[in-house]
Amino acid sequence: MIYTVTFNPAVDYIMRIPGVKLGETNRSKGDSLIFGGKGINVSVILRELGVDSVALGFIAGFTGEAIEKGVRERGVTTDFIRLPSGTSRINVKLKSEVETELNGTGPDIDDKSLSAFFEKLTALRDGDLIVLAGSIPGSLPPDIYERILEKLSDRDIWSVVDATKDLLKNVLKYRPYLIKPNSAELAELFGVEIKNDGDVVKYARRLQDMGARNVIVSMAGDGAILVDETGGVHRQGVCRGTVVNSAGAGDSMVAGFIAGAMTGDSDYALKLGTAAGGATAFSEGMAERELIDELLRQL
Repeated sequence: MIYTVTFNPAVDYIMRIPGVKLGETNRSKGDSLIFGGKGINVSVILRELGVDSVALGFIAGFTGEAIEKGVRERGVTTDFIRLPSGTSRINVKLKSEVETELNGTGPDIDDKSLSAFFEKLTALRDGDLIVLAGSIPGSLPPDIYERILEKLSDRDIWSVVDATKDLLKNVLKYRPYLIKPNSAELAELFGVEIKNDGDVVKYARRLQDMGARNVIVSMAGDGAILVDETGGVHRQGVCRGTVVNSAGAGDSMVAGFIAGAMTGDSDYALKLGTAAGGATAFSEGMAERELIDELLRQL
């Protein structure tokens, strides 16, 4: 089974307001709600690709109830912990000439709820996969990803970690199955300038030396490079289409790669990840299967 973890799920309230004017009343020309968070996004796209997963994490208040209902309506199994106080966050995303986000803080995660989360991890068995994605709320210890992987280290659990800076670097000792920095994050990790594909491969392999098994480096309009655990290098360009949504594309790429990797074909896994990421980027919300398949044929 695949498990995804979202510590701070959110209701994304998307408002389309051309020509936002500060200090004045601005009226939306259209709005929509998306229920998610990075781990949840992975679960949603896995479901679109016919792969089951369980979404773990924390929810609170009436917004938490809405998140759980919305995620289940996308066909995803949830096993969230309900926090005793607070409300899950609402992120306001303004679609205008320049995309602007106003992201909420979210509720505090108390020690009792965190202990309950770790108890749920005892259900994972050899061969299961866990996805840890995104930043960590301020109420959690900064080494929470390490603590999770340490708890699972007595079993043959595969892990996927989509994080940045020390949050990523500090878990490499647990040999994650997949990590996915973008080229800017890769440069930041090593304090270097990434100038070309050769640099991408060089520093991706450095991450493998530190413990990562497979490394995808996404490069925005320049596509992505996968350095797989056998040492193979796979280069993939982007899909053709109009970008309307930047949120969730990276999570979709992770989900597509996981689903594609089940075939044992790294080339196909990177293609499916690219198609899934592109489909979300070209959609108002998270991608649907029909568009993913269309873009996959394009590749």
